[in-house]
Amino acid sequence: MLKGKHIILGISGGIAAYKSVSLLRLFVKAGADVQVVITPSGKEFITPVTLSALSGRPVISEFFTANTGSWNSHVDLGLWADAMVIAPATASTIAKMANGVADNMLITTYLSAKSPVFVAPAMDLDMFAHPSTRRNIDLLRSYGNHIIDSPAGELASHLVGKGRMEEPERIFEVVDAFFDKEQDLKGRKVMITAGPTYEKIDPVRFIGNYSSGKMGYAIAEECASRGADVVLISGPVSIKCNDSRVRVIGVESATEMNEAAQREFADSRCAIMCAAVADYAPAQVAAAKIKREKQDVPTIVLKKNPDIAAGLGAVKSDSQILVGFALETDNATANAVEKIERKNLDFIVLNTVTANSGFQVDNNQISIIDADGKKNDYSLKPKREVAKDIVDHLVEKIKK
Repeated sequence: MLKGKHIILGISGGIAAYKSVSLLRLFVKAGADVQVVITPSGKEFITPVTLSALSGRPVISEFFTANTGSWNSHVDLGLWADAMVIAPATASTIAKMANGVADNMLITTYLSAKSPVFVAPAMDLDMFAHPSTRRNIDLLRSYGNHIIDSPAGELASHLVGKGRMEEPERIFEVVDAFFDKEQDLKGRKVMITAGPTYEKIDPVRFIGNYSSGKMGYAIAEECASRGADVVLISGPVSIKCNDSRVRVIGVESATEMNEAAQREFADSRCAIMCAAVADYAPAQVAAAKIKREKQDVPTIVLKKNPDIAAGLGAVKSDSQILVGFALETDNATANAVEKIERKNLDFIVLNTVTANSGFQVDNNQISIIDADGKKNDYSLKPKREVAKDIVDHLVEKIKK
């Protein structure tokens, strides 16, 4: 799947740089066009002559070419690349990437990259385990980078633990697999709902919930990266979609979300109902701010909001796939199964609510339950990784 792809291979200054030679050969053998960008300290471990001979391209390290003074454009590189692979990524390079410290050609190229970025950390075990490194890796992951985790094994220090760079063959497999499934949603419209809904009490108050929209936005970006025509119907959130291919429709109330969903679902192949829609709304909305000083404690009479997923399930065709979400605090599995039946869902994503999973955090722990009752449990992961699991399951449903 890498034939004809443009790959930037970033190499930073660690002993694992010798493995980058094997990785470069694998990319070239697969038919990829590889441009090596190496940090000044990286050249202490592996020579540009070796890398240039294998890639067939001059190796880039500095902003300007010493002999001619010509400028190496990180912007042009960022536009050229189909993927950027940084292997090894040392603790220093990871910290600079996470915090935008653009003091070498590798970091400026990373900051200009429009393509997927794969990061293979490599350092000693204490550096890898340090809270600052863990935070920086989590930051890179939250930005949408693909982290190729470090396996445990013997390190250059002869200590044994996590921190060594993953083997070149495995890194190659990860990148190749990404492009293999990159377009598995091409030509299919996917509608996604995300975030909370706000139900007005008066002009300044509302009934809502703690949903941040992070899960739905991660799913939208994952679908877009795999070729889908994505429509994201979003309630009020403070985050922005990082993928320009996603068409975002902003709404506020459950009624507005329902109207948009009904309209967009008609020609959608799939719909993923990730939004935390308020079940109830005030039956009457005050025209002016309710003043505490001028009246007793008000009584707010509620009315039911439309069940958006159930409404779509009622009109869903055999060629459409409808995915629901459930967040339960008790009898979770039983309640989720009941929703599948009642709303005519193809499968449901059951969220686990803990201090580290669910609303307003970057992680989630889910189970996916199919209409036939089959249940798959997943470990606690960053929401971007959870999004991949959900979309992988969706693709399998489409194939069947």
